[in-house]
Amino acid sequence: MQNPIDFQGFIQIAVVVKDIEKAAAAWAELFNVPVPEITNNPPQENPDLTYRGKPAYYGLKVANISAGPFVIELHEPDERDSTFREFLDKHGNGVHHLGFQVGEKRDAIITELESLGYETRTVGYYPGSSWTIVDCEDAMGVNLNIKPRA
Repeated sequence: MQNPIDFQGFIQIAVVVKDIEKAAAAWAELFNVPVPEITNNPPQENPDLTYRGKPAYYGLKVANISAGPFVIELHEPDERDSTFREFLDKHGNGVHHLGFQVGEKRDAIITELESLGYETRTVGYYPGSSWTIVDCEDAMGVNLNIKPRA
């Protein structure tokens, strides 16, 4: 790639699960850390969130476990269409994406990935940053989350 992703930007492993309470307890036990707080994000109208090029409307429970320089994110989607529901329906529990902070190279990396045949699956904007899930499942076994900053 002309715009390679730097390993120093590796910040996240996201795991989609059917039962976030069970998964959070199991991860906490494995690392001997407190069970992480689970945040329930109900569906809401958000013009800054898309899924497969259309406005997205879904709920998601999330729990984060700090793991040194990166975070393990657990995601339990509701039944509405989303990248997380798509993954869970297709694969069951598993690693949905690896997240990378890439700074100002975000647009160039996403454009290059798209030119290589990897579709943008989800884009979300929030104050100060954004996240873009690029569909790399078939070739890489996992999606990529490309963020300008964490």
